[in-house]
Amino acid sequence: MTVLIAASLFYATRVSVAAPDGTKVAAAYRFKELPIAMPPGYDQLPKRTVRTVNPAYEKIRSWISSVGASIAINDVTGNGRASGMCIVDTRTDQVTVTYTPTARQADRFTPFLLDASPLPVDNTMAPTGCTFGDFNADGRMDILVSYWGRTPILFLARSDARTPSPRAYVPRELVPSQSQDGRYHGPRWNTDAVHVSDLDGDGHPDIVIGNYFPDSDVLDPHGLKNVVMNDSLSRSENAGGDHVLRWTSATSGTRPTATYIKEPKAIPYGAATGWTLAVAGADLTGDVLPELYIANDFGHDHLLYNRSRPGHIRFTEAVGERTATTPKSFVLGQGSFKGMGVDFGDLDRTGRFDMVVSNITAAWGLEESNFVWKNRAADEAEMARELGDGVAPFTQEAREYGLAWTGWNWDVKMGDFLNSGNQDVVQTDGFVKGKTDRWPWLQEMAMANDLLLANPDMWPNVEPGDDIAGDDKLAFYARTADGTFTNISERLGLAVPIPTRALATGDTTGTGALDFAVARQWGPPAFYANTAPKRGNHLTLTLVRPSVGTAAKDSGDGLAALGSPAYGATVRATTPDGTEIAQLDGGGGHGGFRSFDVRFGLGDYDGPVTLHLRWRDADGTVHEAERRLNPGSHTLMLTGDAQEVPST
Repeated sequence: MTVLIAASLFYATRVSVAAPDGTKVAAAYRFKELPIAMPPGYDQLPKRTVRTVNPAYEKIRSWISSVGASIAINDVTGNGRASGMCIVDTRTDQVTVTYTPTARQADRFTPFLLDASPLPVDNTMAPTGCTFGDFNADGRMDILVSYWGRTPILFLARSDARTPSPRAYVPRELVPSQSQDGRYHGPRWNTDAVHVSDLDGDGHPDIVIGNYFPDSDVLDPHGLKNVVMNDSLSRSENAGGDHVLRWTSATSGTRPTATYIKEPKAIPYGAATGWTLAVAGADLTGDVLPELYIANDFGHDHLLYNRSRPGHIRFTEAVGERTATTPKSFVLGQGSFKGMGVDFGDLDRTGRFDMVVSNITAAWGLEESNFVWKNRAADEAEMARELGDGVAPFTQEAREYGLAWTGWNWDVKMGDFLNSGNQDVVQTDGFVKGKTDRWPWLQEMAMANDLLLANPDMWPNVEPGDDIAGDDKLAFYARTADGTFTNISERLGLAVPIPTRALATGDTTGTGALDFAVARQWGPPAFYANTAPKRGNHLTLTLVRPSVGTAAKDSGDGLAALGSPAYGATVRATTPDGTEIAQLDGGGGHGGFRSFDVRFGLGDYDGPVTLHLRWRDADGTVHEAERRLNPGSHTLMLTGDAQEVPST
């Protein structure tokens, strides 16, 4: 009887929901791929298809080479449009700053490569992510670049810069490191995830760094044999783990600075040692402090409850509760799956944040399940009580939503591309592209004793020419009439058989149309303009706080915007159709970063929208306000009050 019950429960969790015909659903959407402007001479740069690695990794160098592509969309020029991009291209190991193909002429500039000199960067290092942010609160967009082989670098915008260019940014070490000989002597971090938000509520952006490999010479062909692999496929804790860096001070000017210090006890040790591939955050409890979700490969993900105060960052872990019908991996914080990406959003207009998490879900491979963690707290007060007691009140409902199985998944982003009031879900997909199928070898490794895994010599070969889920395609999930999702990527012409990694979204034209861009692993990036024949009305908010140490934008002050992004601000929008929550997302996920706009799709509704805003000012004081705004784009200056200001 026990065996029969167990088998029945397993089948119940694995049976697939019949996917509805997506032809009718897809007819409402349309995207046009547009060419991305790259720096002059970029096409002539040497292009690679695999990394040079530590000799211990040589036989699995294609596996080691499977991550690093990144992309972000935001307002680079300060002109009020999210029409700038930064791109990490693994083929060149360069970081490009450019404009979106949809940018108006006033927002265009000569694309360029970021130059980290005089900071030491050599061929044993490679960029893995680029994140926009205003790290010194001067109203100018800076860029944070993460790496394998070193700690991240902040590229801070100069006050005298009039247009984006290599000279417009001053590189600064995020983690102080001294060099007397011009070489790098700091920690050998191998970063695959970055999250930016005001963690301690002091009004300034803090940074979470998620590392994959332990500090070691991963990309050094002459490096020490100090490298390892994961020590388990389901509960590994021997990774580089997670670091929290707290903002302490900053200056503006022609030699800008931003100073951060490490908070080594911010995350409980047991939750900070995983093979992290994604980190995201949102305020679940209404105190304007973000909770964090850490997505780890080879083991448990973690939901962290924010107990911080200004000047002191502290998280505790909350874990889901298991019932008699709940598989172990469907208990939040107890899963054995391969967390690859995460995004927060209001999936059903409940006024509460849910989470979508990418895992490996390849058919006849390591077929697990994506996660849709539905928020089951009655309100923010109940969520605070539950998290405070160490309980995560979320249920796993990916199968019920039709989002359980895609392929070998990575970044995931929710967004309302039709402005209908319904969130769509876009997910990157694919691992190593080649001609020789290595799934049998991978399956054999998955059945091996965990004691063998940490030694790279015990892994099966994954070299150039080998293929593992190499033909998996980008997924675009749209809502159907019955409330489930269906993947319409093929019908939209988005299903290019090149492994994809990172996603960035943004209203790049200021018209309410949500566009998106994709970073591919060992392939060119792509930009997709939203050309849907009919979109609903929208309410798009730019939320800023007063800048520090800079003149007003209308005085022609170069790259300065109207203000600095109001990190941590959340908004509830109420119409006759219901209430939806959204936030200013400072940056999170796996390699892809959306713009700072806070968007609501309104469908056919064209009346005033009631907004409830909650934010912290530059001193960390919490404020709330209600406003009624008509559909369209609005800029609000958040101080002790929320005042609308003219957009540029």
